[in-house]
Amino acid sequence: MKEKKKEYDESKITGFFDKDTEFQGDLSFRGSFRIDGYFKGRINSESMLIIGEQGKVEADIKVGYLVVNGEVKGNIQAADKVEIHSRGRVIGTVSAPRLAVEEGAHMEANCHAGEQAALPPAEPKD
Repeated sequence: MKEKKKEYDESKITGFFDKDTEFQGDLSFRGSFRIDGYFKGRINSESMLIIGEQGKVEADIKVGYLVVNGEVKGNIQAADKVEIHSRGRVIGTVSAPRLAVEEGAHMEANCHAGEQAALPPAEPKD
């Protein structure tokens, strides 16, 4: 049986932090979530996360799909894809099966792209 690919719809936002919002802690969600404010902590979801142009995120991020138009500092792990648009800034580590970086984007990151990037790191053997 063929596995059905997840569909991500940027137009169907189920959660949102506006530009004047500051939040610190752990965030988990279903559906697409957009951050235009400031977030610090951990983000964990199988869905889509969108960082708006005014968004600033300092976090360990594990999501299905990530779109960066603002700034992200931290470790990023996406099960499907990471997109960094021309105004996006990423500082840290990026791990995803697919990575798209537009011309003009700023990256200071260690990148791991390809099918193996989606797998969690192997436990060390004794």
